Amino acid sequence: MRIGDLYGNGKPVFSFEFFPPKSEAAADDLIQTARDLKASVAPDFISVTYGAGGSTRTRTLDCVTRIQNELGLTAMAHLACMGHTRAELQEVVEHLMERGVENVLALRGDPPKDGAPAASDFRNATELIGFLKSNFDVDIGAACYPEVHPEASSADDDLRYAAEKAQRGARFLITQLFFDNNDYFRYVERAFTAGVRTPVVPGIMPVTNVAQMERFTKMCGASIPRKLAERLDKFRDDPGSVMAVGLEHAIVQCRELLERGAPGLHFYTLNKSLATRGILAALRNI
Repeated sequence: MRIGDLYGNGKPVFSFEFFPPKSEAAADDLIQTARDLKASVAPDFISVTYGAGGSTRTRTLDCVTRIQNELGLTAMAHLACMGHTRAELQEVVEHLMERGVENVLALRGDPPKDGAPAASDFRNATELIGFLKSNFDVDIGAACYPEVHPEASSADDDLRYAAEKAQRGARFLITQLFFDNNDYFRYVERAFTAGVRTPVVPGIMPVTNVAQMERFTKMCGASIPRKLAERLDKFRDDPGSVMAVGLEHAIVQCRELLERGAPGLHFYTLNKSLATRGILAALRNI
């Protein structure tokens, strides 16, 4: 199934993102989590991330192909060009296609954590999209940033890059996580004005750990609204209450997004399904 074909058919598309496991046992746990999701909420697709400099390439490919072929779920592989040659990326995409995976999320990626040089044949995700579009029969998605990419010189420049991704061949854009829906709706309006007609899919990460979420938002340039931050800080050392507050906020957030026309929801799961399953259970009446 081509993921781009799922959007615009009159019903929201629900998808989930995992990161590659560090061991065979963890890989089996991830597949079981995906199996549980299939049984309980029947996601439209599942994606698997890609480590800095391709550090998790093998496990990403293995997990994506298992999700696609063992579980019969549509899978999407993240593909980052940072630190890769054209030949290396061609090998990765051919590997995916040979195993029936036809969906790729094209990303620049981050430099390797060890600080090693990350020589690349591509400077950014836009160039990677052009390469994929010209050489492979795959469906391409890309990322966008409602609150501006932390390296962007301005919101206008950041939006221009997103528009170029769509022009080059990305059939859908998935946003970085956000907690204030006004940021998403303003971004969609600005993107439409800039000529973007591809679906802009909200990326949702339920808060289950306060310190962890503070690290994530600092890293990606997202913000936590003051009222939500104050509620979470009150229960910082009470995991159950943090989970309850996080789920309550996410349910309200997701309900409004869908009621106001968002094409679907993409959940950042952190390889756990409990929170997202709870959210979807609450949204079933939409």
